[in-house]
Order: sequence, then C-alpha cells, then structure tokens
Amino acid sequence: MTWEFVQEALPPMLWATLATLWSSAGAVLIGLVLGAPLAAAAMARHRWALVYISFFRGVPLLVQLLLAYFALPFLGIDLPAIVAGVGTMGLCCAAYMAEILRGGLALVPHSGIEAARLLGLTPTQILLRIRLPIAIQAMRPAILGEAIMIVKASSLISVVGILELTRSAQALAASTFMPLESYALCGAIYLIINLALSLLTRGRPA
Repeated sequence: MTWEFVQEALPPMLWATLATLWSSAGAVLIGLVLGAPLAAAAMARHRWALVYISFFRGVPLLVQLLLAYFALPFLGIDLPAIVAGVGTMGLCCAAYMAEILRGGLALVPHSGIEAARLLGLTPTQILLRIRLPIAIQAMRPAILGEAIMIVKASSLISVVGILELTRSAQALAASTFMPLESYALCGAIYLIINLALSLLTRGRPA
C-alpha cells in the first residue's frame, strides 16, 4: 500500500466512516430505547416480547434487511434505504439489548426494590430510577460489546444501497483495481473504531 494510494483513498473512506458511525450510533440508540421496555415485558413473560426477541435473534440480520427493503413494499410500506437499514439494525439490536438488560435487571438487589416501594415509588419510577441505572452499569461491558457488533454488522446495510465503509471500499477497489489495498484500509479503519470501543469496555487503557 503506497502513500499515494492512501492520500487518494482516505478522504472518501473517511466520509463513509462517518456514515458507518452515525448509522451504528442510531441503531444502538434505538436498541437501548426499545430494549428497556422489551426487557421488562420479557421478564413479565409477555408472549409478544418473547416472540420479538426470538425472531430478531434467530433470523440473520442480512435477511432482516432484505425483508425490510424488498418485502415491505409488497405490503404498501416503502421505506427509504437509510430508514430500512438503520431501523432494521436498531430493531435487531433491541432484541439483544433486551436480553442484556434482562440479565442486568436480575442483578438488582431485591432489598433495594422493596425499599423503593416503601418510599412510595411507582413500578415505572423504580424501573427508571433504580433498576435500569444499576442494570446498565453492571452490563456496561456487554452493552459496549453489542455496540462493537453493530459497528461490524453495519457493513451489511450496503445491500440496500447505503454508502458506508464497506461499500466505499468496494467502489474504491473497482475504480483503482487495487482490491487488496482497498479492503486492507477498510479493515484498518474498522479495527481503529472497535479498539476505541474496546477501551471504553475495559474502562481503562489497554
């Protein structure tokens, strides 16, 4: 890989990296927002929550993306590529976040919940003020690990036409006839992103 190639390839790859980062961040945010009530519903053994989690954890993300983008129009739901891509990743992430949070919620001491009830807090207040903060802190490594998986899985949204990092590398390889260098640079950028997230997971420098 020459310096001239890096100078030519890096600007478009960096723009594509921004698309990867914000689409991954959007998916993780959706996953956290939906994952909390989903975890509570799953702990209450609501059938719809268990079916949701089983579906999104059991069907490959690539198939989910294809269904959202190509199958939903047959039902009259025509989603833009970015909505289909980020939304589907977020819905899938929510299923995994729900399981992570459900494990974290199980770690909350029962005595703390009883004390909150004696203070007159409602079940919703107990969930938002006591159970979720404790669960999220306990499950922080697992949540950041899921975020790393989402960053890597974001390469799949290229199938619905979104120009993210992997699709940018494909375009670069086709235009320069240098596939090895293009994908090596792409892999290096993914590695840097995920190493940075891994540092957050450990909570201290490696």
